[in-house]
Amino acid sequence: MTRIASALRSFFMFYYEGFRTMSWWGKKVWIIIIIKLCIIFLILRLFFFSDFLNSNFNSDRERSNYVIEQLTGNK
Repeated sequence: MTRIASALRSFFMFYYEGFRTMSWWGKKVWIIIIIKLCIIFLILRLFFFSDFLNSNFNSDRERSNYVIEQLTGNK
């Protein structure tokens, strides 16, 4: 195994063992956290955040100029 693969495996096993031996209370808290993150990042993004750049600008150059203007304040 390469060094990177070995490091990734040990990283995964560290967390796997930690979650496997976690108490029922800790597992329930992590389930609640994961559900809340899914709601925030998946559902709210789909319904409340439109694709502003694609709907208001026709080319990549216009989009990049708008972003640069917003970040730097230069007009």
